[in-house]
Amino acid sequence: MALGMLAALGFEPLGLWPLTLMAIAGVIVLLRSAPRRSAAFLLGWLFGWGLFGVSLNWLPTAFTFQAEMPPWLGWIAELGLSGILALFPALAVLAAWSARRQPTALVLALAGCWTITEWLRGWTFTGLPWNPLGAVLVGPFESVGAARLLPWLGTYALSGLAVLFAGLWFLGLSGFRQSRYWLALLAVPLVAQFWPQTRSSEGAAPVGVPYVLVQPNIAQTELNNPAQFESNFEKLAHYVPPPMAGRGAVVLWPESGLSDYLRDGYPQPYYDETYGADPARARARIARLLGPDRLLLSGAVDLEIRDGRVAGARNAITAVDGSGALRASYAKAHLVPFGEYVPLRPLLTALGIARFVPGNIEFWPGPGRRTIDLGRHGKVGMLICYEVIFPGEVTDRAHRSDYLFNPSNDGWYGAWGPPQHLAQARMRAIEEGLPILRSTTTGISAVIDADGRVVQSVPLGTAGVLLGRIPAANPPTLFARLGNVLSLGWAIALLALSLVALRARPE
Repeated sequence: MALGMLAALGFEPLGLWPLTLMAIAGVIVLLRSAPRRSAAFLLGWLFGWGLFGVSLNWLPTAFTFQAEMPPWLGWIAELGLSGILALFPALAVLAAWSARRQPTALVLALAGCWTITEWLRGWTFTGLPWNPLGAVLVGPFESVGAARLLPWLGTYALSGLAVLFAGLWFLGLSGFRQSRYWLALLAVPLVAQFWPQTRSSEGAAPVGVPYVLVQPNIAQTELNNPAQFESNFEKLAHYVPPPMAGRGAVVLWPESGLSDYLRDGYPQPYYDETYGADPARARARIARLLGPDRLLLSGAVDLEIRDGRVAGARNAITAVDGSGALRASYAKAHLVPFGEYVPLRPLLTALGIARFVPGNIEFWPGPGRRTIDLGRHGKVGMLICYEVIFPGEVTDRAHRSDYLFNPSNDGWYGAWGPPQHLAQARMRAIEEGLPILRSTTTGISAVIDADGRVVQSVPLGTAGVLLGRIPAANPPTLFARLGNVLSLGWAIALLALSLVALRARPE
């Protein structure tokens, strides 16, 4: 467990990735001496519990923004969730245990098994691939470290590479007295992390679409308070330049950016809490703010009406043009359990378990990833909040977009969550070869180029605006064509090499 806690320090915001590799090397040492399968499973589970227990320390913060459950329950939920997620490292360590008698085979087997179990974590029970091990290899804003290999590996295989790097350190140190050449293995992760980056998109023409990206720094306690709706709109509007100063721009606001209902046909009480109790009037003031040739993309909530009553809601992105017309909409497809809906709601509600988001209307999922053609404002793929953490699920492969827009509300996530969220968004940009623009309520908002570098950003806990032109997309990467099949292919290759090592050099 101590090794797992040490490994967690490699994730953002600390980024102490050598400690992660050292900790995994320590797990390999312990695994070699595990006497039984049950001991190997326990070893992996304790390591995973420490890893997730520390790296997900932001989760209890979400419990402080709702009144349905006591805040102390957040720590129980965080430790319980960490224990469940720890089952995946436990399975990886258990599966690799069979190769323990041959060091090289053990390292290869653990790297392959870790890749597969992280892929399983990405979709089992709707999936939670937060903080894949490969995220520790993402460098600082101006670089990307060994994560530059993502187009040829994918996130899950990059996690396997992190295990392989740690295994090289294990082999190098354990072979010190046997052969001085093993020492060269110690340098491999260092070279991979600090090798100068090839900037594939440098010098390429930008998409040409100017952007106005706003971070209003609206506190979570004010975001859903009807008394603050007008003030919140004014904070967002304050950072939008006059129409003549930002002609042709796409204006980007965060998740929960619009408190007004912009669509007609809802029951009147829902309009009464918003601007002027009139959706047409709300659209008109947005049109005045934009001017004739700009377009707003903002997080919003759409209601679903059945038989004249509100039956559900959609967490959506709404596109509003300079005439006040609703040009397009995207509904979030991958909803957050307990954030936007309660699984097994009748049972869990009876036990006093509610969701974090205020209100009792369940959110409904949208149809899934899609590319929306906005004409002069480019072809955009949309992802709301944590949808960006799912490798291979962020683009419509049949209709490639020019860029991705990822509005988010990270005000739930404490101090550690936002930088971890940003690191995973950078991984999606590298994998897909697409720029990503993130507008968040409290930070960290950023413009990420197609190589994963942060071009511009607004720090956590501040208000600001980013102005510029959308970076160019790279040609479709190998991962963009194959998706997670690519990572699984690497996992199979690692396991095959492990079998070869077992046969070639049995102990």
